Amino acid sequence: MGHTDILILLDGDFRRRAAISHCLAGTGIHVEPFEDLGELSRNWPRDGVILAYDEGDTVPRLIERMTEAGNWLPLIAFAEAPGTTCVVQAVLHGAIDYLQWPFGESEVRSALAVAEESRDALGSAKLREAMARSRIQRLTPREREVLAGVADGLSNRLIGERLAISPRTVEIHRANMLNKMGANHTSEAIRIAIEAALVA
Repeated sequence: MGHTDILILLDGDFRRRAAISHCLAGTGIHVEPFEDLGELSRNWPRDGVILAYDEGDTVPRLIERMTEAGNWLPLIAFAEAPGTTCVVQAVLHGAIDYLQWPFGESEVRSALAVAEESRDALGSAKLREAMARSRIQRLTPREREVLAGVADGLSNRLIGERLAISPRTVEIHRANMLNKMGANHTSEAIRIAIEAALVA
């Protein structure tokens, strides 16, 4: 069994979980059903693809959980008659595909193929991006402005002029910024900002 043959199903609706498991029975796709994120977190799988029912903040919470654990699994969201906004939001949060329920084996297989292609490249990139974003979120607005200046290659003096603060204040913000980001030097802070897609 290849790793994408394991489908981790996250859905609070018992009937739908049963229907999906039944629909994929005997197809070679092994379904592991979970009722909620708490149950999934306690039994976090090492492999597979997550198929999560998109309701409330399920998708962003799943992404957050994977970021904290440093364990990225491809995530496919699904819903009954999802609106365009739902699909866009799920993809922006990090879902690699979106299915509309009810679906059959062929739709699941094509989503799994997408997951297979994106698994390694996207997995590590998405994980790095999510981790970088969580680091950047610790910064104050002023520290972010200093980071933007650093990323533009400006000296403390020029950043100070841009922000109308003294070079010494820039230095303090810069030190705090590096500390909060867990970066040892400026180039590392810039790399984190790029991974967080904050600077082009």
